[in-house]
Amino acid sequence: MLGKFLPFSFLSVSLFLWHGAAVAADEITNSVGMKFTLISPGAFTMGTDLNFESGNSNETPQHRVTISRPFYMGVYEVTQSEWMSVMGGANPSNFKGRTLPVEQVSWDDARSFVRNLNQKEGTEKYRLPTEAEWEHAARAGTTTAYFFGDDKGSLGTYAWFNDNSGGETRPVGGKSPNPWGLYDIYGNVWEWVQDFYGAYSGAAATDPQGPSGGSARVIRGCGWDYSAIRCRSAYRVKNTPEFRVNSLGLRVAFTSGD
Repeated sequence: MLGKFLPFSFLSVSLFLWHGAAVAADEITNSVGMKFTLISPGAFTMGTDLNFESGNSNETPQHRVTISRPFYMGVYEVTQSEWMSVMGGANPSNFKGRTLPVEQVSWDDARSFVRNLNQKEGTEKYRLPTEAEWEHAARAGTTTAYFFGDDKGSLGTYAWFNDNSGGETRPVGGKSPNPWGLYDIYGNVWEWVQDFYGAYSGAAATDPQGPSGGSARVIRGCGWDYSAIRCRSAYRVKNTPEFRVNSLGLRVAFTSGD
Protein backbone atom coordinates (compact mmCIF):
# COMPACT_ATOMS: atom_id res chain seq x y z
CA MET A 1 0.00 0.00 0.00
CA LEU A 2 1.35 3.44 -0.87
CA GLY A 3 2.28 5.54 2.14
CA LYS A 4 2.93 2.53 4.36
CA PHE A 5 6.36 0.96 4.51
CA LEU A 6 7.82 -1.96 6.36
CA PRO A 7 10.46 -1.26 9.02
CA PHE A 8 13.84 -0.81 7.40
CA SER A 9 15.19 -3.93 9.08
CA PHE A 10 12.92 -5.94 6.75
CA LEU A 11 14.12 -4.17 3.63
CA SER A 12 17.22 -5.12 1.69
CA VAL A 13 17.55 -1.59 0.32
CA SER A 14 16.07 1.82 1.10
CA LEU A 15 14.52 2.11 -2.37
CA PHE A 16 11.13 1.22 -3.76
CA LEU A 17 10.06 0.77 -7.38
CA TRP A 18 7.50 3.20 -8.72
CA HIS A 19 6.54 2.93 -12.41
CA GLY A 20 9.85 1.15 -13.01
CA ALA A 21 12.02 3.80 -11.33
CA ALA A 22 13.77 3.54 -7.98
CA VAL A 23 12.57 6.12 -5.47
CA ALA A 24 13.58 6.57 -1.85
CA ALA A 25 11.01 6.05 0.88
CA ASP A 26 10.08 9.30 2.61
CA GLU A 27 10.19 7.67 6.05
CA ILE A 28 12.01 4.60 7.31
CA THR A 29 11.89 2.85 10.69
CA ASN A 30 14.76 0.59 11.74
CA SER A 31 14.73 -2.48 13.99
CA VAL A 32 15.28 -0.33 17.11
CA GLY A 33 12.18 1.70 16.30
CA MET A 34 14.09 4.83 15.28
CA LYS A 35 12.26 6.81 12.60
CA PHE A 36 14.10 8.65 9.83
CA THR A 37 12.75 11.09 7.27
CA LEU A 38 14.23 11.86 3.87
CA ILE A 39 15.85 15.29 3.55
CA SER A 40 16.14 16.51 -0.01
CA PRO A 41 19.36 18.00 -1.34
CA GLY A 42 19.51 21.74 -1.95
CA ALA A 43 21.37 24.99 -1.42
CA PHE A 44 20.97 27.41 1.46
CA THR A 45 22.72 30.35 3.12
CA MET A 46 24.46 29.10 6.25
CA GLY A 47 25.08 31.41 9.20
CA THR A 48 23.73 34.77 10.29
CA ASP A 49 24.00 38.36 9.16
CA LEU A 50 25.32 40.33 12.15
CA ASN A 51 22.80 43.04 11.32
CA PHE A 52 20.25 40.65 12.77
CA GLU A 53 19.83 41.61 16.43
CA SER A 54 20.83 38.21 17.81
CA GLY A 55 23.64 37.27 15.44
CA ASN A 56 26.96 36.07 16.90
CA SER A 57 30.38 36.47 15.36
CA ASN A 58 30.94 32.70 15.10
CA GLU A 59 27.91 32.52 12.80
CA THR A 60 29.57 34.77 10.24
CA PRO A 61 30.39 35.24 7.45
CA GLN A 62 27.27 33.91 5.82
CA HIS A 63 28.10 31.57 2.97
CA ARG A 64 26.32 29.49 0.38
CA VAL A 65 26.24 25.75 1.05
CA THR A 66 25.00 23.03 -1.26
CA ILE A 67 23.92 19.63 0.05
CA SER A 68 24.32 17.50 -3.07
CA ARG A 69 22.79 14.21 -1.94
CA PRO A 70 19.57 13.31 -0.15
CA PHE A 71 20.02 11.98 3.37
CA TYR A 72 17.90 10.64 6.18
CA MET A 73 17.64 12.48 9.48
CA GLY A 74 16.23 11.12 12.72
CA VAL A 75 12.66 12.38 13.14
CA TYR A 76 13.31 12.57 16.88
CA GLU A 77 16.28 13.00 19.14
CA VAL A 78 17.58 9.63 20.33
CA THR A 79 15.45 8.48 23.25
CA GLN A 80 16.56 6.71 26.40
CA SER A 81 14.70 3.58 25.27
CA GLU A 82 16.62 3.55 21.98
CA TRP A 83 19.89 4.26 23.74
CA MET A 84 19.42 1.38 26.18
CA SER A 85 18.41 -1.00 23.38
CA VAL A 86 21.57 -0.23 21.45
CA MET A 87 23.99 0.19 24.37
CA GLY A 88 22.97 -2.85 26.38
CA GLY A 89 20.83 -1.28 29.07
CA ALA A 90 23.09 1.54 30.27
CA ASN A 91 21.34 4.90 30.65
CA PRO A 92 23.52 7.95 31.42
CA SER A 93 20.60 10.39 31.65
CA ASN A 94 19.83 12.60 34.62
CA PHE A 95 16.11 12.85 33.84
CA LYS A 96 14.87 9.27 33.53
CA GLY A 97 12.12 8.21 31.16
CA ARG A 98 12.02 5.88 28.16
CA THR A 99 10.54 8.48 25.80
CA LEU A 100 12.72 11.31 27.08
CA PRO A 101 15.78 12.22 25.01
CA VAL A 102 18.97 10.62 26.23
CA GLU A 103 21.31 13.23 27.75
CA GLN A 104 24.60 13.53 29.60
CA VAL A 105 26.09 12.08 26.42
CA SER A 106 29.56 13.10 25.27
CA TRP A 107 30.58 13.24 21.61
CA ASP A 108 32.62 10.09 22.25
CA ASP A 109 29.50 8.44 23.71
CA ALA A 110 27.50 9.50 20.67
CA ARG A 111 30.05 7.91 18.36
CA SER A 112 29.90 4.72 20.43
CA PHE A 113 26.13 4.69 20.01
CA VAL A 114 26.48 5.08 16.25
CA ARG A 115 29.05 2.28 16.11
CA ASN A 116 26.84 -0.07 18.14
CA LEU A 117 23.78 0.85 16.07
CA ASN A 118 25.64 -0.03 12.89
CA GLN A 119 26.65 -3.37 14.37
CA LYS A 120 23.11 -4.10 15.51
CA GLU A 121 21.68 -3.23 12.10
CA GLY A 122 24.43 -4.98 10.14
CA THR A 123 25.45 -1.84 8.28
CA GLU A 124 28.00 0.96 8.29
CA LYS A 125 25.71 3.78 7.18
CA TYR A 126 24.62 5.42 10.45
CA ARG A 127 26.50 8.52 11.56
CA LEU A 128 26.10 11.91 13.17
CA PRO A 129 24.91 14.61 10.76
CA THR A 130 27.41 17.17 9.57
CA GLU A 131 26.92 20.72 10.81
CA ALA A 132 25.80 21.81 7.33
CA GLU A 133 23.30 18.96 7.07
CA TRP A 134 21.93 19.86 10.49
CA GLU A 135 21.36 23.51 9.57
CA HIS A 136 19.91 22.59 6.17
CA ALA A 137 17.44 20.24 7.87
CA ALA A 138 16.60 22.70 10.65
CA ARG A 139 15.97 25.58 8.24
CA ALA A 140 13.75 23.40 6.06
CA GLY A 141 14.05 25.77 3.12
CA THR A 142 13.58 28.96 5.15
CA THR A 143 15.88 31.99 5.44
CA THR A 144 14.56 33.45 8.70
CA ALA A 145 16.11 33.19 12.17
CA TYR A 146 13.76 30.32 13.02
CA PHE A 147 12.05 28.04 10.53
CA PHE A 148 8.75 29.70 11.53
CA GLY A 149 9.99 33.30 11.09
CA ASP A 150 12.00 35.93 12.95
CA ASP A 151 9.68 36.36 15.95
CA LYS A 152 10.85 34.22 18.86
CA GLY A 153 7.44 34.64 20.45
CA SER A 154 6.18 31.60 18.52
CA LEU A 155 8.95 29.27 19.73
CA GLY A 156 6.81 27.63 22.40
CA THR A 157 4.75 25.92 19.70
CA TYR A 158 7.83 24.06 18.48
CA ALA A 159 10.34 23.75 21.30
CA TRP A 160 10.96 23.05 24.97
CA PHE A 161 13.27 25.79 26.27
CA ASN A 162 13.77 27.69 29.51
CA ASP A 163 10.43 29.51 29.35
CA ASN A 164 8.26 26.39 29.16
CA SER A 165 10.27 23.25 30.00
CA GLY A 166 9.67 23.35 33.75
CA GLY A 167 13.37 22.74 34.38
CA GLU A 168 13.63 19.31 32.76
CA THR A 169 13.59 17.43 29.47
CA ARG A 170 10.27 16.41 27.96
CA PRO A 171 9.20 13.37 25.89
CA VAL A 172 10.31 13.68 22.29
CA GLY A 173 7.71 14.73 19.74
CA GLY A 174 5.59 16.71 22.18
CA LYS A 175 5.72 19.91 20.15
CA SER A 176 4.96 20.66 16.51
CA PRO A 177 7.60 19.61 13.95
CA ASN A 178 9.43 21.82 11.49
CA PRO A 179 8.20 21.87 7.85
CA TRP A 180 10.31 18.82 7.01
CA GLY A 181 8.86 16.71 9.82
CA LEU A 182 11.65 16.99 12.42
CA TYR A 183 10.60 17.25 16.06
CA ASP A 184 12.61 19.06 18.76
CA ILE A 185 15.15 20.34 16.24
CA TYR A 186 15.09 23.35 18.54
CA GLY A 187 15.15 22.81 22.30
CA ASN A 188 14.75 19.80 24.60
CA VAL A 189 18.42 18.78 24.29
CA TRP A 190 21.36 20.13 22.33
CA GLU A 191 22.64 17.78 19.64
CA TRP A 192 26.20 16.76 18.81
CA VAL A 193 27.12 16.89 15.13
CA GLN A 194 30.05 15.31 13.35
CA ASP A 195 32.25 18.35 12.66
CA PHE A 196 35.24 19.70 14.46
CA TYR A 197 34.55 23.30 15.41
CA GLY A 198 36.07 26.02 13.26
CA ALA A 199 35.45 29.54 11.96
CA TYR A 200 33.49 29.94 8.73
CA SER A 201 35.58 30.96 5.73
CA GLY A 202 32.80 32.62 3.78
CA ALA A 203 33.51 30.58 0.66
CA ALA A 204 30.74 28.67 -1.06
CA ALA A 205 30.96 24.95 -0.33
CA THR A 206 29.40 21.67 -1.38
CA ASP A 207 28.85 19.03 1.31
CA PRO A 208 31.28 20.64 3.78
CA GLN A 209 32.69 18.36 6.47
CA GLY A 210 34.17 21.03 8.75
CA PRO A 211 37.86 21.39 9.68
CA SER A 212 40.13 18.36 9.37
CA GLY A 213 41.07 18.55 13.04
CA GLY A 214 40.64 20.47 16.27
CA SER A 215 40.06 20.22 20.00
CA ALA A 216 36.28 20.79 20.07
CA ARG A 217 33.19 19.48 18.29
CA VAL A 218 30.12 21.44 17.22
CA ILE A 219 26.85 21.35 19.18
CA ARG A 220 23.55 22.52 17.67
CA GLY A 221 19.88 23.02 18.47
CA CYS A 222 19.53 24.53 21.98
CA GLY A 223 18.34 22.80 25.15
CA TRP A 224 15.56 22.89 27.72
CA ASP A 225 17.51 25.28 29.97
CA TYR A 226 18.45 27.91 27.38
CA SER A 227 16.76 31.06 26.10
CA ALA A 228 14.82 31.42 22.87
CA ILE A 229 17.53 33.45 21.19
CA ARG A 230 19.83 30.42 21.33
CA CYS A 231 17.33 28.22 19.54
CA ARG A 232 17.89 29.87 16.15
CA SER A 233 18.78 27.76 13.12
CA ALA A 234 22.25 29.34 12.82
CA TYR A 235 23.22 29.27 16.50
CA ARG A 236 26.29 27.15 17.17
CA VAL A 237 28.40 26.29 20.20
CA LYS A 238 31.33 23.97 20.82
CA ASN A 239 32.83 21.78 23.51
CA THR A 240 35.41 19.07 23.99
CA PRO A 241 34.47 15.53 22.89
CA GLU A 242 34.32 14.29 26.49
CA PHE A 243 31.92 17.02 27.67
CA ARG A 244 28.61 15.87 29.20
CA VAL A 245 25.64 17.81 30.56
CA ASN A 246 21.96 17.03 31.20
CA SER A 247 20.81 19.13 28.24
CA LEU A 248 23.01 17.47 25.60
CA GLY A 249 22.10 14.47 23.43
CA LEU A 250 22.14 13.50 19.76
CA ARG A 251 20.23 12.84 16.55
CA VAL A 252 21.35 10.27 13.96
CA ALA A 253 21.58 10.52 10.17
CA PHE A 254 22.57 8.46 7.15
CA THR A 255 23.00 9.17 3.43
CA SER A 256 20.28 7.91 1.10
CA GLY A 257 21.46 4.87 -0.82
CA ASP A 258 24.19 3.89 1.66
